[in-house]
Amino acid sequence: MSIGYRANARSILNTQYSIQYMTTKAIALISGGLDSLLAAKVVQEEGIDVLGVCFTMSFASRDIEDFKRKVKVTADRSGIPLEFADISEKFLAVLKSPEHGYGGHLNPCIDCKILMLEEAKKMMAERHASFVVTGEVLGERPMSQGRWALDRIMQRSGLEGYLLRPLSAKLLDETVAEKEGLILRGNLLDISGRSREHQLRLADKYGIKDFFQPAGGCLLTDPQFSKRIKDLIDHDKLDLEEIKLLSFGRHFRIDERTKAVVGRDEKDTKGILSLKRQDDIIFRLKDKSGPYVILRGDGSPANIEMSASLCVSHSKYRESPQPLEVEYWTDESSRKTMPASSLDKEKIEAMRI
Repeated sequence: MSIGYRANARSILNTQYSIQYMTTKAIALISGGLDSLLAAKVVQEEGIDVLGVCFTMSFASRDIEDFKRKVKVTADRSGIPLEFADISEKFLAVLKSPEHGYGGHLNPCIDCKILMLEEAKKMMAERHASFVVTGEVLGERPMSQGRWALDRIMQRSGLEGYLLRPLSAKLLDETVAEKEGLILRGNLLDISGRSREHQLRLADKYGIKDFFQPAGGCLLTDPQFSKRIKDLIDHDKLDLEEIKLLSFGRHFRIDERTKAVVGRDEKDTKGILSLKRQDDIIFRLKDKSGPYVILRGDGSPANIEMSASLCVSHSKYRESPQPLEVEYWTDESSRKTMPASSLDKEKIEAMRI
């Protein structure tokens, strides 16, 4: 190889390296909602290499795999590369005792966003990105997107100066990326408030048609689910395995250490049986169709009797004048049976979680 050829090859490699090194990168939080997609597109339009990340909690959606699939579709159709990061375990500590409290139910929105941004900050360092992007809009959500909340979230996440909110950037303090000329402040936006008119016009501009509606898809905003989560917290039972069970059936608190879950359909039955622990007790009507019930906690005779009665109470035979045979087991090879009658509605409601 000639000296001239080698020199030319080195020059090409150095140029490629310089271009790669000079390419500005950003980490964008993607939820599947319109705001997060628009924020990423605004930054992309400035020639910045955007990597979308969707932080997930396995229990915050009724079907986490379906949720992920839909978010991936919205990102793909918007031209945003996307990765998923599960923060379920880390989020449990936040859920138990959020520094900034809960929203209308058991949704610690401010602390949840801080946790996500803390994780995004780590990714920023790992991927050699220059800043983090979110779709937050000043004043859009009263609890988590007021000026105080936005400032607090930025400070507590450790991203002060490195958190860009493109949709409201002109109404907020200038970021390092703007000061250093990585992105032009004049090309950013000044959206505020709850109106969606400006965002919908931008969606037309970018050709974004697939996105989640801003109606609160997080299960922690659901009153019934929140009540069940609080029951776990109150009884020091908050862990991922316990939370998984919350997605199935009707839940009843029998005593401080014990709860029963009654399946409503085939999906509940499969879910309950798949989550059975070694000491859990399963109940069903003997030789009749009806719900499955799982008893978790103290398997005392009184609690077994109560669970058997719940099994009868939620069957189509609840009005039977005679007790029905209910079979129960911890191990299917050693099933037992007992007679049980339906409970009064008042008793059932008193135990319902």
